[in-house]
Amino acid sequence: MDLPIISNSHRIAALDKDNCLSKKCHLECINFCPVNKSGSECIILDSDDKALISESLCNGCGICVNKCPFDAITIVNMPHELGYEKIHQYGVNSFRLYRLPIPIPGKVVGLVGKNGVGKTTALNILSGNLKPNLGNYEDNNATWDDVLNHFQGTELITHFKKIINKELSISIKPQAVYKLKDYWKSDGLSLLESIPNSNFSSNIIDELNLTECINKPVNDLSGGELQRLSIAVAAVKDADVYFFDEPSSYNDVFQRLAVSNTIRGLSDKGKSVILIEHDITFLDYLSDYIHILYGEAGAYGIVSSSSSTRTGINNLIEGYLPTENIKFRNTKIQFNVYSPPELHEDTPSVIEYDEFSKTYDNFNLKVSSGKILQGQVLGIIGGNALGKTTFMKILSGIEKSDQDNMETKIKISYKPQYLDSNYSDNVRNLLYSQGSQIEDEIFNNEIILPLSINKIFEKNVNTLSGGELQKVAIAICLMKDADIYALDEPSAFIDVEDRIVLARSVQKFIKSNNKSAIIIDHDIQLIDILSDSLLLFNGNNGVNGIAHAPTNKHDSMNKFLKQLQITYRRDIESGRPRVNKNNSRLDKEQKNNNQYYYLSKSE
Repeated sequence: MDLPIISNSHRIAALDKDNCLSKKCHLECINFCPVNKSGSECIILDSDDKALISESLCNGCGICVNKCPFDAITIVNMPHELGYEKIHQYGVNSFRLYRLPIPIPGKVVGLVGKNGVGKTTALNILSGNLKPNLGNYEDNNATWDDVLNHFQGTELITHFKKIINKELSISIKPQAVYKLKDYWKSDGLSLLESIPNSNFSSNIIDELNLTECINKPVNDLSGGELQRLSIAVAAVKDADVYFFDEPSSYNDVFQRLAVSNTIRGLSDKGKSVILIEHDITFLDYLSDYIHILYGEAGAYGIVSSSSSTRTGINNLIEGYLPTENIKFRNTKIQFNVYSPPELHEDTPSVIEYDEFSKTYDNFNLKVSSGKILQGQVLGIIGGNALGKTTFMKILSGIEKSDQDNMETKIKISYKPQYLDSNYSDNVRNLLYSQGSQIEDEIFNNEIILPLSINKIFEKNVNTLSGGELQKVAIAICLMKDADIYALDEPSAFIDVEDRIVLARSVQKFIKSNNKSAIIIDHDIQLIDILSDSLLLFNGNNGVNGIAHAPTNKHDSMNKFLKQLQITYRRDIESGRPRVNKNNSRLDKEQKNNNQYYYLSKSE
C-alpha cells in the first residue's frame, strides 16, 4: 500500500463481493488467517457465503490478501487520527470516504482521482442526496445534529445548515446521461422549457451546439448530444451550487471548449461549481482549485486539501501531497518532453492507400492518399461526425469505400467505439476464448497487469463498469495476431491515472512488437503521449469530412489547435501539456508566432 503503516492506526478490511467466490476456492482466507488459527473468528462466512472480516480482530498481516485466489480482499492500515474524519461508510467491509471537498462561491472546484475512490459519493453528500453517516452504518443513526457537530468550526458547517433548512438550491449534471432517455420522451427544447424558475434562453442552445438536435426526441440523440443537453438542463436551473459529473464524456475537443465556457459562465455569476473530470486538459483549463481523491478503489477514498489547479494536477502526477506528507502512488507519471523521433523515410510501410470516398444519404467522406509505416502510432484527431470511425472501418475491411479500392492482405485488429457487454460468462473465460496470449508473460506484464485487468477476471462481463469493459476490449484487440491495431476512443470511461498508464502500455506494446497502431481519441493529452504522427480530419460535422494525409505530429497538432484557437505550453515542473489561458501573454505571443502547439526541448 502507498500509505505508511504506523502503529497508531485503525484497520480497513474491504471485500469485493463480486470477486468473493467461496464455492470456487478452499477458503484460504479463513484457513490461513493467524488470528483464526489462534482460536478467534477474525474471518468467517456470512449468510451469503461471502467472507466477513472483523476489523477489530484483524492484525493487518495481509496473508488473506495474498492467499485469496480472486483478489477479493483489501486490508489497509490507516492513520488513527483519520478515523475521526470518516464521512460515510456504506456497510461492513465496504467502501468508506474520509473528508469532503469544499464548494467556493464564484469558483470552479475540480475533483480528480481514479475510479472507485469516492468522487461521486462526495458529490451526493454535498448535494444533499446522501446524508453522511459518519461511519455509523449499522443503524444509520448519525443525526443531522451529529453531522453539524462533526463539521463545527469548518467551512462546511454553513453548507450543511443550508441543506438541513432547505435553503440551498442544487443543480446536478449526473454521470449517467443516458438515463435522460428514460426520464423525458419528448424533444430537448420542450425539456429546457419545462424547467421551473430557470434562466433558459436560446443562447445556451447556440453555445452548446445543440441547434441541429434540439427539436429531436431525446431518445434519438447521440451520446455527445445527450451530454450537452444534460449540461444545458443543469446550467439553466437557478441554483446556488452546480455539480457536473464528467461533462466532457462523448464530446469532441470543440464541444468540450463550448461546455467549459458554459460552466465558467456560472462561476462568473458568483455560483459555486464542483466538477468531476478525467480529462486533465479540460480540468486544467476550467478549474480554479483542485481536490485530489486517493485511496484504494472500492475500499476507501480520502479527499485531499484544496490547492491551485496547477499545483493539484502536478501533485497528482507526482503521486505525492507535500502539504500532507502523503505518498499515494509509488511511481511518478513521466511525460516525454522531447518530440518522438521521426520514422526514417526508408521505414517500410504496412499499408498504402489511394484516395477514396464514402457517401451516405446525408454525409460524404473524402480521404487523401496516405500510408502507415511499420512501428508507427498514428493518432487521428478532429471533431465528431467527420468520418473518423468510418475511415478506420474502411481501412479495417469492415466497410467498403465508394471505389472499393482497399485491397490488402494485412491483418487489422479493430476495437470499436461502442462496446458490447452482452456476454454472460466472466472476464477470464472471455479472454481465453480470444486466444492463448492471455497466458503470455510479456503480454501480461505489458497489458493485463498495468491495466489491472487481472483484478476483474472473475467478474461477469455483463456486470462490468464502462471503464472495466473498455480495458477488456483493449486487451482483446491487442491479443490478436495483427499488423495494425486500430483503437477507437480507448480513453472513454477510463479514469485520469489509468489513461496515462494505458497510453504508455499501448505505446510500449506496439513499439516492442514492431507493430503499427491507429488511435482515435478526443483526449489531446493521450494522443500527445501515444502518437508519433497524426492524421487530421476537418469539414462540417454530420455533413462532410475531409481526411488529410498523415503528417508529423507538430504540424498536424499546430493546425488542429489553430482551429480551436487555443495554445499549448509545457509545465515547467512536470513537462505535461497545458492549455494557455485565453488572451494571456503567452497565448498572444504563441498565436502571433503561429505556434499553437508547443515546441519540444529538442527544438
